[in-house]
Amino acid sequence: MANRRLLLAVLLQLLGGCQAAPRLSNGFLYHDIFNNGNGEIYFNGVQLHVESEKMFVFTSHGGNVTLPCRYWYEPALSAPRRTRVKWSWQPANGSHESDVLVAIGNRVRTFDGFRDRVHLRQEGAGDVSLVISGLHLNDTGRYRCEVIDGLEDASVTTELELRGVVFPYQGHHGRYQLTFSTAQQACEEQGAVMATFDQLYTAWEEGLDWCNAGWLADGTVQYPITLPRVACGGLGLAPGLRNYGARYKHIHRYDVFCFSSSLKGKVYFLEHPHMLNFTEAIQACLDDGAHIAKVGQLYAAWKFTGLDRCDAGWLADGSLRYPITNPRLNCGPMEPGVRSFGFPAPRHKHGVYCYRAE
Repeated sequence: MANRRLLLAVLLQLLGGCQAAPRLSNGFLYHDIFNNGNGEIYFNGVQLHVESEKMFVFTSHGGNVTLPCRYWYEPALSAPRRTRVKWSWQPANGSHESDVLVAIGNRVRTFDGFRDRVHLRQEGAGDVSLVISGLHLNDTGRYRCEVIDGLEDASVTTELELRGVVFPYQGHHGRYQLTFSTAQQACEEQGAVMATFDQLYTAWEEGLDWCNAGWLADGTVQYPITLPRVACGGLGLAPGLRNYGARYKHIHRYDVFCFSSSLKGKVYFLEHPHMLNFTEAIQACLDDGAHIAKVGQLYAAWKFTGLDRCDAGWLADGSLRYPITNPRLNCGPMEPGVRSFGFPAPRHKHGVYCYRAE
């Protein structure tokens, strides 16, 4: 019995010693970390700061861009610390956030569609700005720069937007024939991506008026009205975006609103001695060192380079269109825009618009 009491006393003493020892996590003692009451966490009285010079960055398709991010400590450290930098991205269509780049010291890993297209600028102490090259149309969205130091982390976000143009699109088979997936494919085939709500809203603010409902990137169906009328929601509604809400992507069929950005190249009407059928038009652009232009490229050239031509020409989807920036008689309505003659029979003879990349 005495031996059992002695053993119990020793165990209690050992347990008491364990409870008195400080707890560890990631190599840091919890008793060295405290909160200032404002939700800011400090390590040994040193606070980590992360900032970006810009909340919004605007750029163009195909170019390069730098998203600024810098971190520092207060008070300044006498020796550098081993930190982890993580850049993540939430697409403009509202999808979940995904990793872009993670760096620890000189070790860097990039992910998925950003692989081999991103790196850290690292010009000066604390500079972890993200450089993206060869921008894709769907690179738009919110980018988060997060710096992690042991138990402490801080982050900042920057919105990346492309200067672009929104245009309504329907395929060969006419109005309201596109499911969500075929609408997405139709935009991509025309050098564009599906427009987001913000992009369509901006286009409406700039005067886009279109009475056919179309898919957006978030799976909703909407259309912009600047001049209320009976056939487009009624006279009693104010101007704005008419919203059908989210629809069944595999069942419902509508048109689509596409988004194309400014070009690193040139769209032009090919001066040719003869009118061309569709097959001849494709070959004529190739013979001129170019390709037949896509619908998105024609809209971008109209929007950003002021392309103005009162001659209808073939485009890559088999449609016939022409761009007008200075409205005049015999060139359609007295307002700027891209005019469309639909999809004539491929044997018909017309001009052609070509695209030559830089």
